Amino acid sequence: MDKDNLTVVLHAKGDLRLDQRPIPEPGPDEVLLQMHSVGICGSDVHYWQNGRIGDYVLKQPMVLGHEASGRVVKVGSAVTHLKAGDRVSIEPGVPREVDEFFKSGRYNLSPSIFFCATPPDDGNLCRYYKHNANFCYKLPDNVTYEEGALIEPLSVGIHACKRAGVTLGSLVFVCGAGTIGLVSLLAAKAMGASQVIISDLSSDRLAKAKEMGADFLLHVKKEDEPKDMAKKVEGMLGCMPQISIECTGAQSSIQTAIYATHSGGVVVLVGMGGEMTTIPLLNAASREVDIRGVFRYCNTWPVAISMLASKKLNVKPLVTHRFPLEQAMQAFETTHQRLGVKVMLKCDKNDQNP
Repeated sequence: MDKDNLTVVLHAKGDLRLDQRPIPEPGPDEVLLQMHSVGICGSDVHYWQNGRIGDYVLKQPMVLGHEASGRVVKVGSAVTHLKAGDRVSIEPGVPREVDEFFKSGRYNLSPSIFFCATPPDDGNLCRYYKHNANFCYKLPDNVTYEEGALIEPLSVGIHACKRAGVTLGSLVFVCGAGTIGLVSLLAAKAMGASQVIISDLSSDRLAKAKEMGADFLLHVKKEDEPKDMAKKVEGMLGCMPQISIECTGAQSSIQTAIYATHSGGVVVLVGMGGEMTTIPLLNAASREVDIRGVFRYCNTWPVAISMLASKKLNVKPLVTHRFPLEQAMQAFETTHQRLGVKVMLKCDKNDQNP
């Protein structure tokens, strides 16, 4: 094993660097991974540009990256289910304690959870990284490293669809055709949705949504009124959808989702916008439209791996750009300028394949 552990480190707002860091030694319950593929998330870019997301504030240098896969190179003394050479996908959220949320199976809500690239916890955009072995999932031979890295955003879509109650024959409205909107589309279709309509400001992103299985595309302009958009959704589908999955966080889009959803239906809020948002709450309440929140995911990796291995869904079209780790700055600029959908960094200098 070489000594090169090139690492993408955010030192302060706007100060992104490539640093050399020591290769870590795994603890008893950990594995050391040679990282292969790491996707750049909107949150990585947001920390770089703003130095914070809500209450999570960058106070010291932090390694970015949390959409990741790699190869086991060393296992801790207590690890029995993984061995050197295993290809794994990394779940970035690891509970630190057995609290009420852990016990109830909703460990994503634990206030003390470790989460990659969320202050003060380091991420995994580097050559070598150690992680809790129980949150590293072995990839089948027919699932690529990039698919393994894409399980993280896919998990958001799966969790959102579970929270929404997507089932056989559901009519679903997805607001936003970025990465999370697209994986929500994929998850909804795989979970039995009969028709999915997706909206976005970008015609390019809508074209990608069509490629990935959307039944109807709604091109939105910033000046469009939410009630008018809701009527368009109903007109395209022939009725109001029972489920709306809001992936933008934009106030007007949240309003549209509520107005568009059938009485007795569900709106799931996935996108993170402003702390205070004006919504037509009485409209929702008087029509018994449930509004549910989503925070990351839990218990999704086994499901996602099964779906990818069985080819029930295809995440490969999400990746539009690839860069070697040495070109991380260019990769972050590409993501920031929204030149594609998912930008993937390749961390293994001897293997740049998907």
